[in-house]
Amino acid sequence: MDAKTSGIKRILKIVKPYVAMVLLQFSFAVMYVTLLATLKKGMNQSVMFVYRNVIAATVIAPFALWFEREGRPKVTPLIFIKVMGLAILQPVLDQNFYFMGAQRTSAGFASALENINPAITFVICLLLRVEKLNIRQRHGLVKVIGALLAVSGAILMILYKGPFVTFFWTKGRENHGSSTADASSSGLRWLKGTLMVLVSCFSWSSFLILQTNTLKSYPAKLSLTVMISFIGAIINAVIAVVVNRGSYQAWILGWDMRIFAVVYSGVICTGVMYYVLAMVMKEKGPVFASAFNPLTMVMTAILSSIVLAERTALGTIIGAVIVITGLYSILWGKSKEYKAMAPEKERDVEADELPVVSPVTNSEAASTLRPQPPAPPLSTVDIQ
Repeated sequence: MDAKTSGIKRILKIVKPYVAMVLLQFSFAVMYVTLLATLKKGMNQSVMFVYRNVIAATVIAPFALWFEREGRPKVTPLIFIKVMGLAILQPVLDQNFYFMGAQRTSAGFASALENINPAITFVICLLLRVEKLNIRQRHGLVKVIGALLAVSGAILMILYKGPFVTFFWTKGRENHGSSTADASSSGLRWLKGTLMVLVSCFSWSSFLILQTNTLKSYPAKLSLTVMISFIGAIINAVIAVVVNRGSYQAWILGWDMRIFAVVYSGVICTGVMYYVLAMVMKEKGPVFASAFNPLTMVMTAILSSIVLAERTALGTIIGAVIVITGLYSILWGKSKEYKAMAPEKERDVEADELPVVSPVTNSEAASTLRPQPPAPPLSTVDIQ
């Protein structure tokens, strides 16, 4: 019985990270489709993000107060400016432009195009000299090829639609909204939506880079998330007041899908997501977590076809496959780069090690000098 129990526990430990990441990507797909459905029914976008970020801040704040009650750094003027920048980049620009673009294209297209984020982040890091690149080494060349593939796939999705792929459960159903209308009548609308999604991707990549820099001087991640969500809610509230000209009707949610959408996105896709992602990252690392991102695109396409009766264009499918190939090329290159960095870290540890007076065995010395895994260059904590 003990052997059987230990075997089951071992299997559950192996399977747990995979199940957690699949459920996490599914939660994002549900959030995208649910929020898009509420927007198409007339809910004000800025108001929705006010409630969402307030709920996220409220959920995370008790954990931040408890787990980071000791050792929380002081918020200096420079750190506050960085937090303001983070709040503008993600809760305001990223969230608003993504859903404005999804309304003008489709949930499936926006989710597919969002896979270009790693390539954009990689290029920005190169320009800022945050990322090192050596194309003479195989992993460096593969990263460049991956970035080019991701950009090429995105361009293909933008320029070529092709015939729509209709799932059997959408036959005979009328599409809700005009987001996937024929290109001849909505080409300009589609182009605007595409540009908005690209602005969202650029904002998200910039957010990751700035967040990485901010965490060096303010490592309290929970507290940082609370501040970003709270400031983002304030900025979105100002936008909502201006757009709605002081009308209070837009702020009334009602007991329908609208309240479910904001509560679900705030609690599950920010609070629970933060814990699950941190757990997986600690055990498996950033490369493992990033590898599941394309699942969101597939799940979003399926759910949007069921809930919103959206059709997926052939060009989107082909472009998404190319983008995902580029994504995994970048991830492969990064994983090989981490392994290449490990011997250098080991030499640094050996150089810094003080002479040992008492004799030790080879196994003890190896365990003492074993290098820690290199920290990821970008934080993958997603408060989206």
